[in-house]
Amino acid sequence: MSCLILDAMGVIFKSADDVAELLIPFISEKTRSSDEKTIQSAYIEASLGKIDPDEFWARVNMSPEAENDFLSRHSLNPDVLELLVFAKENKTSVWCLSNDVGRWSNKLRNNLGIEEYLAGSVISGDVGVRKPDRKIYEILVAHSGYKIDDLLFVDDREKNVLAARDIGIETVLYKPEEGFSYATSWISRRAL
Repeated sequence: MSCLILDAMGVIFKSADDVAELLIPFISEKTRSSDEKTIQSAYIEASLGKIDPDEFWARVNMSPEAENDFLSRHSLNPDVLELLVFAKENKTSVWCLSNDVGRWSNKLRNNLGIEEYLAGSVISGDVGVRKPDRKIYEILVAHSGYKIDDLLFVDDREKNVLAARDIGIETVLYKPEEGFSYATSWISRRAL
């Protein structure tokens, strides 16, 4: 059996930098404030599990009730559902590895209908470490139960791909113009 590991932002979800592309504009629109440093700082803390999501919203002067409105601005990458179905048909396990706030990631996966395709996820806010730190990849390997030789990691940031490669995981740098062609061919080869 093989295991495909997908990054969330920029790979599963369309927005590659949801903080800059979605979160900061959302908060700015709702509060008329654009204190990007405060937003970035609070987000990093929340994505490391140092503060909970409700504390994040308090720090940016918003109510936690705004969370679902913010999350509704995310969308799936156009080809990801096809890849997830293909992986399932070919008995390839799929995991999500993401730098994100745990509660947000869980809601997104469920709201956008992909949770049923995932064998599991490792989210920085739940484990207290962010990519490209080596430890998050080691946590993923331990949680997934797969050997490093059975993994393919897809991420849209070179530093994350290089860090995974450093511990022996096969990687591919996701480029929207190439889609998931490498991942699809990898799954096909492994299914033989």
